[in-house]
Amino acid sequence: MLQQLTKRLLESALEGEITDHLGYDKHDPAGRGTGNSRNGTRSKTVLTDVGPVEIDVPRDRDASFEPKIVAKRQRRLDGVDEMVISLAAKGLTTGEISAHLAEVYGAEVSRQTISTITDKLIEGTVEWQNRPLDAVYPVIFIDAIHVKIRDGQVANRPIYVALAVTCEGRRDILGLWAGDGGEGAKYWLHVLTELKNRGVADVLMVVCDGLTGLPDAITTVWPQTITRTCVVHLLRNSFRYAGRQHWAAIAKTLKPVYTADRGRSPRAFRRVR
Repeated sequence: MLQQLTKRLLESALEGEITDHLGYDKHDPAGRGTGNSRNGTRSKTVLTDVGPVEIDVPRDRDASFEPKIVAKRQRRLDGVDEMVISLAAKGLTTGEISAHLAEVYGAEVSRQTISTITDKLIEGTVEWQNRPLDAVYPVIFIDAIHVKIRDGQVANRPIYVALAVTCEGRRDILGLWAGDGGEGAKYWLHVLTELKNRGVADVLMVVCDGLTGLPDAITTVWPQTITRTCVVHLLRNSFRYAGRQHWAAIAKTLKPVYTADRGRSPRAFRRVR
């Protein structure tokens, strides 16, 4: 998930850089006869905090474009993961994005360049956040992760994540939302309602944790949807009854239960017992 978002952020930033370098937007007639223009892209893989990310770096015809966020021959990029999450989850203001980019780029880049890059980032992020979704998804996984976000001061905030499996079997991140305080069913109702408003008419199954009130929020939005508790959360709840040194043995013992076919589940339970 973070690799996909990092790719989108980096490519948006690079598009902002080449726009500032050439002096006009992509497909803008103002670029005709300027002596230089865009010349496609080249693929490049960079190592980030979230793993390797393949990006398309824009080129210009006279090869004078020198990207800053991912410099030529640079293979390692650090410090963008928190910004990726915050930006995708609507957790940063325009001013905060500009300040973070100024930190990333350093003093060598002008304010106008930072402004151009910020506009491209916001444009790409808003387009991703509001894109239309499929009418039906077989499965949607929902959960919240907690990350440190600077909002005056650094604080842990929940980032609500919705990950779907499409009818073609592909995984698709439907969205991220930055909440305040702890994870709550009331905010999940807001998230699910937004998904429905973006076109999700029905979901066969929603997989979630055991948060109180969450099944009711799901059925409020999609009355016929089946709610199932995530196996990982079930395992974690089981681990609480034993010491850490026994967790591996418990996980191995429980596997025949949650992987058993419905017709053979009683035998699996007897074998485990």
